[in-house]
Amino acid sequence: MEGTHETPAAKHETPTTKNPTAPTAPTAPTAPTAPTAPTHAIDPSGYDAASVERWAPEPDKRPGRTAFQRDRARVLHSSALRRLAGKTQVVTPGTMNRAWDASPRTRLTHSLECAQVGRELGAALGCDPDLVETACLSHDMGHPPFGHNGEQALNEVAQDCGGFEGNAQSLRLLTRIEPKRFVHSADTDGLVSVGLNLTRAALDAATKYPWPRGGHPTDPASPKFGVYEDDRPVFDWIRKESPERRTCFEAQVMDWSDDVAYSVHDLEDGLHAGHLDPNMLQAEPERRDIYAVAIGRYVPADTDPEELAAALDRLLDQQWWPHGYDGTAVAQARLKDATSQLIGRFCLAAEGATRARHGTGRLTRYEAELVVPREARYECAVLKAVADRYVMQRPQQERLRADQRIVVAELAEALTRRAPDGLDPQFRALFDAAGDDRARKRVIVDQIASLTDASARELHARLTGPRP
Repeated sequence: MEGTHETPAAKHETPTTKNPTAPTAPTAPTAPTAPTAPTHAIDPSGYDAASVERWAPEPDKRPGRTAFQRDRARVLHSSALRRLAGKTQVVTPGTMNRAWDASPRTRLTHSLECAQVGRELGAALGCDPDLVETACLSHDMGHPPFGHNGEQALNEVAQDCGGFEGNAQSLRLLTRIEPKRFVHSADTDGLVSVGLNLTRAALDAATKYPWPRGGHPTDPASPKFGVYEDDRPVFDWIRKESPERRTCFEAQVMDWSDDVAYSVHDLEDGLHAGHLDPNMLQAEPERRDIYAVAIGRYVPADTDPEELAAALDRLLDQQWWPHGYDGTAVAQARLKDATSQLIGRFCLAAEGATRARHGTGRLTRYEAELVVPREARYECAVLKAVADRYVMQRPQQERLRADQRIVVAELAEALTRRAPDGLDPQFRALFDAAGDDRARKRVIVDQIASLTDASARELHARLTGPRP
């Protein structure tokens, strides 16, 4: 549990008092002393007062509503969440051909499905369901256009300003970029955005990698991190007296729900699109390819392929496993039942193992660790590898990814050359206020990250001319 926490005593201002799009500098407010009285009316059971504090204190609008219900509503109503509808999950939105393929998953539908899984699993383990749902809804909000391919391309662009990572961008968006609350900054004597101003527990639950670039607890070379250096003030406030580099219980529930949702649904999308024949999974050459992908990306490098073979066999032996798919209504129903069975299998495995270790009480914050049996993790990893092998590694996908990387690189170059021209009004003001080239580059990266797949291509065409 956390001890005494500090809360910034920044003065809350509504955006109508001054021009919120023109802060004097794009810096986060500092965190001085705590207020003398709580700024929330309700402490959800199992959470201390520090968990429901906000970076910028603000009063409740009405009694009877928990702090975490307010957090959930803020994320649901945010423009950043809506933009995920135009961002790639596995298949680029709008690119599927068959009539029954007309609705591939996007980052938004994935986030909604992750939220449903996380809410129910979290509630079963004693977490506040609104808190876990908020974390699940917001965990991908910082992802750029073109999925993980866009993330890698934007990281190359951002090397001289601290790199780019979708999870670190999510924190930046929640605490700075998404316009909801502005405060007066004593450092700049102007208004500074504090983003959605979520509770400490909600921001912590959305933090999958609670360390800066290069700070991975076991692998300093890992590209995964959760905070940029110029967002450290709010990150340090979130993590005040939390165990270093350890995720809270709600973040662990979110992380497993994310794995479950995308491993199951990416497989479903691959079957819908006709990229995968389930009968292929019986062939030994195909299986060897799947094991190689899993060992290269989803399980430790020293994993015995026989363990992956056993995981795949367990799934194929289930009565509900789809052994064919032809797009008929009956086949669609069977496939939907299989996805439901898989989600239940993975969630019940984690719930049972966690309860076996920690008992039947409420499990929150840093009082417990989510326990996922090794068998369930490897089954999930095999599903990820199947989708990776047959959907993401198709030859035409590699050509598309190469083109997407060119779009991101050329867009960054064009914006760097022309800025503030080409920037949205929100980012134009931040660019004008930036104090050096590093800060200006970060604003350009923020602008690109905010775009959808389609708007990135449209802006690229407008600034550089149409592509051949």
